[in-house]
Amino acid sequence: MMNEFLQHESLDWANIDNQPYFIGMMSGTSLDALDAVLCRFDDERPVVIESHSVRFPDDLKAALLALTVPNGVSDYIQKNCLAFESELDVFGWASVFYGELAASVVLELLHKAKVETESVCAIGCHGQTVRHRPKWHFSLQLLDPNVLTERTGIAVVSDFRRRDMAVGGQGAPLTPAFHEAIFNNFDEHGEKAVLNLGGIANITLLSNGERATIGFDTGCANLLLDGWCKRHTGKDFDKDGNWAKTGQIIPDLLGQLLTHPFFGQPYPKSTGREEFNLSWLDQELSIFDKTNPIPYTAADVQATLIDLTAVSVAHALLQIAKHGKLVVCGGGALNDYLIERLATHLPNWQIHLSDDMGIPPMLVESLAFAWLARQTMLLRTGNLPSVTGASQSVVLGQVCFP
Repeated sequence: MMNEFLQHESLDWANIDNQPYFIGMMSGTSLDALDAVLCRFDDERPVVIESHSVRFPDDLKAALLALTVPNGVSDYIQKNCLAFESELDVFGWASVFYGELAASVVLELLHKAKVETESVCAIGCHGQTVRHRPKWHFSLQLLDPNVLTERTGIAVVSDFRRRDMAVGGQGAPLTPAFHEAIFNNFDEHGEKAVLNLGGIANITLLSNGERATIGFDTGCANLLLDGWCKRHTGKDFDKDGNWAKTGQIIPDLLGQLLTHPFFGQPYPKSTGREEFNLSWLDQELSIFDKTNPIPYTAADVQATLIDLTAVSVAHALLQIAKHGKLVVCGGGALNDYLIERLATHLPNWQIHLSDDMGIPPMLVESLAFAWLARQTMLLRTGNLPSVTGASQSVVLGQVCFP
């Protein structure tokens, strides 16, 4: 009955003629900032109008980090002498705080662009993933969309992952559907793939007409690189990979890290901070130190983490395609040393940044959620079963109307 309703009823949820703009918002596992982009769509392709990015306030970032690490909230509460009584208290407080921050980012973005809120059809806000457990069929994105809608007066589409999981999918990655819609015409010959280097790395092997699009997480990326850099240099990230370049890759440590069970799992698969975090790295270094007395520096570990990302991406990609054109996006696309190591491990792949396709690397994920919000408002499906393992394509997300 519902399918017939969606097919035959004309619902004016998305008045594209009068509300041509969409906003996409994203904060990834690296937790560096909340990014937003304002765009419109011409012939289904996004046209960037303006972008805006705001770093997380320290107290919100600390809460989010605590929530993303299993059993991390008790230490967070005790260390900061806070009045919260449970993990749910922190989750609820941070959800509201996140909604307020997102609203201020949206209003600042619209002010920069000189666009009225009445011209925006919807905001696609992913929220902050604080727990992703596909083996238990759930994923939690922290955000109170009610706050975001009330403060902006704009419809908000959120909670994108759980509908896919309800039909048997991993709920991730979600960006391959956007990659397929936007990047599948960047080359007429050979295999075409998109690599997103966020906190977690994921690849999309685009459909070649003979098979469906394939996409999955390959493992850690900026999550560990930024965390290790912050701990040892005080800087939020290793600009251009310059610090890593001063170190030496530790082959035996790299081999040990690559024994993590996730790397050997078949796709579809997805992962997050639950499996890859600094506590995991510390444990691995402790094990390594017991059997390898050779001294090494923090920069050596950073260089090894660069290669961990490059090798795990290359291994995953070469399992499904031997050569072609690879478009790289996400914050890791700006790490020159990481791109250099990728090229070393993928000698038969032409590597390009998404700039070459007309979309800045740092905006691809935010644009993806603007696109997903548009799909939802138009009652179009947003997942790819060939990517997530879902039993069918479904309309993603929940809508909070103004």
